[in-house]
Amino acid sequence: MSKEVVIGGKGITKKIVIGGENPITVQTMWKDSIVDVFENPSKLDSILKEINSLQMLGCDIIRFAVPDIPSAKSLCEIAERTSMPLVADIHFDYKLALECLKGNVAKIRINPGNIGSFENTKTVVEHCRDNGVAIRIGINSGSLPKDLQEQIAAGKISRAQGLCETAVREAEIFDKLNFDQYIVSMKSSDVNETIECNQFYAQKFNNPLHLGVTEAGPLIGGVVKSSIAFSTLLNQNIGDTIRVSLSSPLENEVIAGVNILKECGKRSGGVTLVSCPRCGRIGFDVHAFVDRWQNKLLSMKKDITVAVMGCVVNGPGEGKHADIGIAGGKDKVIIFKKGQIVCTVDEKDADKVFEEELNSL
Repeated sequence: MSKEVVIGGKGITKKIVIGGENPITVQTMWKDSIVDVFENPSKLDSILKEINSLQMLGCDIIRFAVPDIPSAKSLCEIAERTSMPLVADIHFDYKLALECLKGNVAKIRINPGNIGSFENTKTVVEHCRDNGVAIRIGINSGSLPKDLQEQIAAGKISRAQGLCETAVREAEIFDKLNFDQYIVSMKSSDVNETIECNQFYAQKFNNPLHLGVTEAGPLIGGVVKSSIAFSTLLNQNIGDTIRVSLSSPLENEVIAGVNILKECGKRSGGVTLVSCPRCGRIGFDVHAFVDRWQNKLLSMKKDITVAVMGCVVNGPGEGKHADIGIAGGKDKVIIFKKGQIVCTVDEKDADKVFEEELNSL
């Protein structure tokens, strides 16, 4: 079992414990610049609204890139206004981490190997200790030490072993500084490398592991890669927090992450949405209905199953396990509960009646 690392808990920020027997958390990473939130109050409001929406979908932690001081100051401003734990992603300049620590940032993500000297890392660690802020050691396959790259090129070790060894070296720095509130991530764009390096590390160390397939790609390919890697590791009880990395909107990363945890038996509750792929019968526009309703349904605090079926031929039968469902044909739709039809309405009224029946549950 991994050790526990606490993030958040200051001000209005929610406290989350990662590791141990605590629930596995879902993370995402903000995809836009935040430098101008002070000059643009409407942008700040929009960011806060989006954070709240992601929280409703099941997101637990959001990471922000901090490439400069204005971004660091903006992140501090955002962190003062949301209960969501926010992570500062720092590269190269350790002073950016120090600037973020002046605010209510919950965690700092660094790669000690790219922020300069041991003294720089020590300074960040000491400030994190003083402020009760955790650190994630983030290792990617593209940033391995030169000696390990040479060993990989010579065939002496695998890239997965190189990732693991890099994480071990970086973690030793924290151990020497008697700082144990850190999480480790080792990411590759290759599924097998991601699986193997995390397996190697988990066999020897008990630090909480952040799972991710880096640069996983667009929606479909990225979800496939992440699902294979995460399910393999999670079913071996390896992994304490996950991020599905996609070239796709934030909500898709969160929805994918939550669903992976559910299918691995690592998260329960909330709305389960099942829908048919549609066929030549084309009784009801399943695709359009799911597009309209998916985020709203998955944000609801109801432990129910919702079925969206394409036609009345199989709808109530195939969806009889659902607490509520909808199917249609010939400009009419039926609403059913536990396989029993409760009403038939014109398709133009489908959303309104469905919502009324949904709210009655």
